Order: sequence, then C-alpha cells, then structure tokens
Amino acid sequence: MVEARVTQLTGMYAVSALGRGADAQLAGVLAGVPAFGPVGRFDTTARRVTVAATLPEVGTLPDELAAAVDAACEAAGLDRAQRAGCALLLAVHGGAALGAGPTPAVLAGQLAARCGLSGHTRVYTSACVSASTAVADAAARITRGDVERVVVAAGYLVESDQFALFDAGRALAVDGAVRPFSAGRRGLLLGDGVAAVVLESSTGRRRGVDPAATVAGWGRAGDAFHPCQPEPGGTGLSRAVGGALRRAGLPPRAVGYVNANATGTAQSDAAEAVALRRALGGHGAQVPVSSTKSLHGHALEASGLLELVVTVLALRHGHLPVNAGWLAPDETCPVNVITDRPQQTDATHALTLNAAFGGANTALLVGVG
Repeated sequence: MVEARVTQLTGMYAVSALGRGADAQLAGVLAGVPAFGPVGRFDTTARRVTVAATLPEVGTLPDELAAAVDAACEAAGLDRAQRAGCALLLAVHGGAALGAGPTPAVLAGQLAARCGLSGHTRVYTSACVSASTAVADAAARITRGDVERVVVAAGYLVESDQFALFDAGRALAVDGAVRPFSAGRRGLLLGDGVAAVVLESSTGRRRGVDPAATVAGWGRAGDAFHPCQPEPGGTGLSRAVGGALRRAGLPPRAVGYVNANATGTAQSDAAEAVALRRALGGHGAQVPVSSTKSLHGHALEASGLLELVVTVLALRHGHLPVNAGWLAPDETCPVNVITDRPQQTDATHALTLNAAFGGANTALLVGVG
C-alpha cells in the first residue's frame, strides 16, 4: 500500500511592520496593535492618505528576500547541499515595484543562485493571490510526487507607485485604520511583507525536523465578475474553500479559524462573508474569523504567504488574533468576528483566504498537531 504524500511546512520566516522573524509576527498579531503610521519612505504630500505599515529600516527587496529564504531554510534544517536542486516559487509584483531592478524572472534566478537553490524557478505576479497560488502549486507538485521539496518566497515593500494607484482609486482608508467586516469600514492600507517557507514531503521528518504544519488542502476558483469588484454572492471564493476541504477530506466543522482576506472595503468584505456561509453552511456563522491585514496591512503579492505564516503560528500557539479596528457589527457581514482580545483555541485546522482583482480566489487549509 502506497503511503499518501503529505505536504509539510518545515521552515518559515517573515518580515512585516510588526517586526522581523516568526516570533515578532506572533507577538504582533496577539498584541492586537495595528502597525500603521506615517510613510517616511517617499513623499506623500500629494496623496489623500499618508499612512501605511512600514518597517523603519529595510533593505532592498532582493536582499530582504534572500535573507528570508536563508532563514526559512535554516529553520528547516537544510544545509547548502540539501538546498541544491530545490525549486523556488517566487511571488512579487510584475511592474514598477521592482524599480530599475531585474524583472521577476531574472530576480527569481538570481535569488535561487544566491541562496543555493539550483533547481527550477517560477514567478507569480497574479496580484493578491500570487503567494497563495504559489503555495497551492508547490503542494500539488509535492503531493503528486513530482518533487520532494519546494521553497516559496514572496515580497512586497510599500513603494510610491502602487501607493499612488490605490490612493487615486480611493481604495485606501482615509481614517488611517483597517476595519474588516465592521460597520464604518473605509478601505485598506498597504503594508510591508516579505516571507519564505519550505514545503516538503516526509523528508523533513527523516532529517529529524518536526513540521510546523501541514498544507492539508487548497482550492482556487475564479468568478470573472468585474475587473475590481468581487462577485456579490461569493461564488468564486466559496468554490475555493470547498476545493480545499475536499482535498483535505475534511468537513466544514473541522475548520477552527479563518484568517480572512477581508481588506476593510465595503463590497469585498460583504462578499467574503457570504462566501463563508455558502462554503461552510451553518458552521460559517460560528467559526472564529479575523483579518490580520488590520494589523500588518495589505502586502499585495506577498499577502498570502505572510498570512499563511501568521495563521500557522496562531494555531500552534492556541490563540487566535483579533480583528483590529472593529467599531460595530455590519448586517452585510454575518460572521463570528474576533474582537477585543485574542481567542484561545484548541483547533487543529484553519483556513487562510485571499482574493485578487479580476475575480481570482484562493483558499489554503493548514493543520497542526
């Protein structure tokens, strides 16, 4: 009898305005204090909104990515020889965010060589589902037996071009706070995010490394409703959640927490609330939900990986982060939002959700213990 291949997360590292490293991310989300402040990295005097969640001192994106990959590999117990031949899946912005630097494909090749990952590389520039799509692809390849080990890395550092576009589109919260699922929510705020994870089959355990989590299931679906607005009925995201549960062979009630995509925008949050009720049935009204974007901001292409790391850490610690910025319930968002303080849990599985312009939706289901 052939043993089923399970995708294990054996190493992880993340950087955000909450700090550097996994411990800083966990401490930050459990403290529940949003990391937003005035942007000092570039001039915002012509902008409606002047705040974001940025690190005070940060290197170039290639340098930050290389440091994250090295740290994740070290956490997984991989020496330079064991990294050789390992695939690298990289999620970054495909345009001006890289400035005068290399194209995403060239950056991936340079990063792989710099970190000793001499295998296949692939880049993902599909907006806010870039990193979560990369994780799903990595898990699929490992489960099929195509590869033993994959490094997924993602990065976005708040820069003037994307900031100006979101500000001009009136997507940024003029009150300087992200309020997912809440009455009075005004929009999103951007944030720095760089992360890397090592995903592998049972090779980690054979090296004596205990996995931090398993990627139990994943789902992807599109709704193609509008270039920017989500489909109001949450069809695409609901199908993505259903796909993740089916791959994991788990019922909706197994989900003990949802780290929602919720960006604090009116239409997106309402559509996601509907999607959760559609995908999880009655459990959709009971499962604890929060969006950690309310604390570390929206890291665009890196969001899926940063939020995966945060979700795994919270689940392992047994405390679920609050949904910061909460003012009052909104009847269009009938979900069980975590407010006031972190919620203790003994749950073993959680969903982390992401959605992007163009109707792209992803769901990753992780398990611990």
